[in-house]
Amino acid sequence: MSDRHPAFMPLILVGGLIFGFGLAYSQMARPEVVLNFLQFEDFGLVFVMFGGAAVTGVTFFLAPRLLGRAPLTGDSFERRLKSFDRNVLVGGAIFGVGWGLSGICPGAAYASLGIGNITILWALAGMFLGAYAQGFWRSRSQARDAAVTGAD
Repeated sequence: MSDRHPAFMPLILVGGLIFGFGLAYSQMARPEVVLNFLQFEDFGLVFVMFGGAAVTGVTFFLAPRLLGRAPLTGDSFERRLKSFDRNVLVGGAIFGVGWGLSGICPGAAYASLGIGNITILWALAGMFLGAYAQGFWRSRSQARDAAVTGAD
């Protein structure tokens, strides 16, 4: 972390605040709006997602051409491909079920808390519990794999 630009963390905070404000302003921090989308009753979320995807697409296209390197870290822009495996499918399914049950995804959950939705704490508790369980499971499987590899 010491090699990062001093403005790195403040800009992350500002970016998170802008993201949360955008979610609250677009009503996407309200679980009932998201649930209405999932029940094909309100398609406003499609436009919010399209807007976010368009801005991201333009940024990913222009940033490497205009900047060459990331301004705050100095890292080069490159694609980081991840494997599409069982973990991605299981994680996506769990995320989708949680999204459908609570009507909120992790980023919007914090924004929802910020606009006074205290009952969202149940969903946040579930997210933290799931993240802890996943980390515990992964550390156990890595320790088991290391023990098997070390025994060979």
